[in-house]
Amino acid sequence: MNAAALRSAPDTPAVPDAAARRLGRAAVAALHDELALAGKPGLVSFEDSGSHRDMDASTFVRSLFALRHSYPRFAALGAQGADFAALADEGQGAEACMLAATGGINTHRGAIFTLGLLCASAGALLAAGAPLQAAALRHTLTARWGRSLAARGGAAAASHGAQLVRAHGLRGANAEAAAGMPVLFETTLPALRAALARGLPAPSAQLQACFATLAVLDDTNLAHRGGLAGLRWAQGQAQAWLQAGGADAPDALTRAYRVHRDFVARRLSPGGVADVLAAACWLQRVCEPG
Repeated sequence: MNAAALRSAPDTPAVPDAAARRLGRAAVAALHDELALAGKPGLVSFEDSGSHRDMDASTFVRSLFALRHSYPRFAALGAQGADFAALADEGQGAEACMLAATGGINTHRGAIFTLGLLCASAGALLAAGAPLQAAALRHTLTARWGRSLAARGGAAAASHGAQLVRAHGLRGANAEAAAGMPVLFETTLPALRAALARGLPAPSAQLQACFATLAVLDDTNLAHRGGLAGLRWAQGQAQAWLQAGGADAPDALTRAYRVHRDFVARRLSPGGVADVLAAACWLQRVCEPG
């Protein structure tokens, strides 16, 4: 943990190191779940590079290895009552580790943000002796850092991403987090849990959650690459896949690969969807029912 983060964290009970490491291992495992899932439209997997020319699965594996120490530090900061500035400082350090490992390629910036906040929220709950439940994590996120996240979105109004969000009337990552990550907690995680409860194997359940997320998320990566028309086309493709039976249909994977090829042809990549899917996989690994 860096000095700035330590200075910003009040003297409050800390989460045990073993618990912080467990949360961090779950975060890395969840990112591996996302990478290993094949049939994700436009995204990198062990089968191909999707719509990306500058990265492949080995780039992501190097990034995963580089981030293995960052997520436990987010959990420890949350347990110590750190403010958002300390989390942001830790996030910058994690990004530097990622970029050093990948040769300057952004593989997991969004996942550092999303999973970092979730690990911090989990650390805060564990320090308070509370069980890890999805609703409690969401409440902790908004109660502790929601106001700062909302202000951060306003402060970034001049950035290219913020201009894109504003031009198309979309909800960017900061606003989504400030609102308690509604797509994650109200769409992605329920879709994953429901598919698993129906008896689908984990990859099929994850694919269902992926398409459910793609159908509703304001993914600014898609808007950046394809404009608002590209985003709406991508959402429509996901909705059609779900309406045709989703992961429960016998030809689900065949249809998913067809969508994947169409995304690659259009050079569209829903990186935001990948981050939310990984977050749902992490929640499924660490949360108690409820």
